[in-house]
Amino acid sequence: MMPDWLEAVRAARGSEPVALVTILSTEGSAPRRAGTRMAVTAGASTGTIGGGALEYQATEQARRILAEPPGSWRVQDWPLGPLLGQCCGGQVRLMVEHLHFAPGAWDWTDYVERRKPVAAYFAGANAPVARLPAEHCEAGVPPPLPPRAARPGEGTIFIEPDDRRADRPLLMFGAGHVGVAIAGRLPRLPFRLAWFDPRQNRAFPGVSTQDEEAMVACAEAAEAGAAVLIFTHDHGLDYRLTAAALRSRAAFVGLIGSQTKRARFLSRLRKEGVDASRLTCPIGIPGISGHQPDVIAVAVLAQLLMLEGGA
Repeated sequence: MMPDWLEAVRAARGSEPVALVTILSTEGSAPRRAGTRMAVTAGASTGTIGGGALEYQATEQARRILAEPPGSWRVQDWPLGPLLGQCCGGQVRLMVEHLHFAPGAWDWTDYVERRKPVAAYFAGANAPVARLPAEHCEAGVPPPLPPRAARPGEGTIFIEPDDRRADRPLLMFGAGHVGVAIAGRLPRLPFRLAWFDPRQNRAFPGVSTQDEEAMVACAEAAEAGAAVLIFTHDHGLDYRLTAAALRSRAAFVGLIGSQTKRARFLSRLRKEGVDASRLTCPIGIPGISGHQPDVIAVAVLAQLLMLEGGA
């Protein structure tokens, strides 16, 4: 899912000036992580760096910088205390820039959308921020000279943080009513969705139609920290996916079903020597008893957000 600030930057590019506010770093208690961004135009702002007085001041500063030439930028530390009337107690370093898109220049927004790291090159106070692929800045590899740098080697290179890098991988098997309800709530939540179903009639946007063997292989290859949700149309496939996911490094394996289904699956898993200690069945926060797909979706997403070391 493209970040909302990036959608706004692309929509404004070529039609009106746009400023970008980026949290470069934080210390102590802060409302958002480093890498959080928002886009600001003369009449609107998209995204949030945490709200409150900090965001108000940053938005005002962004609108002031829109009156300066494209490429203008400022970096400022904001203590979240008496200066802003906030009691967080931490500190946030912000960069505010009037974005400059030179004709024919490398499109760094494409890299951001594809979740690839970008480096910012600060050539000097009077030069715009130049961006380049972060892999060009690996140790021992001199970066190419960005446009308008005063001379080779001058300036500072900074690998831009990406707030979305904390997103938890979510593998979802089944594109029935519950799957659709969960997927519909994910775009603004910290998850990276991979969604599978074997049925061709469920081939709508976002769903990868795979045969059962391929789905089982995907479940068994779930990466460390991932969450797996299983609710296909077939209990036999549910079992195969559950066993495969439990053999993976996934942090959470959730299975839709009743206590009876749970007991049957656990008995079979024990006989096959599969460790079921990570299995959650039924899924969803206990105490939410509704069975409507939307209710289940809210209960399951809240459960995932509560995982230790959550995204």
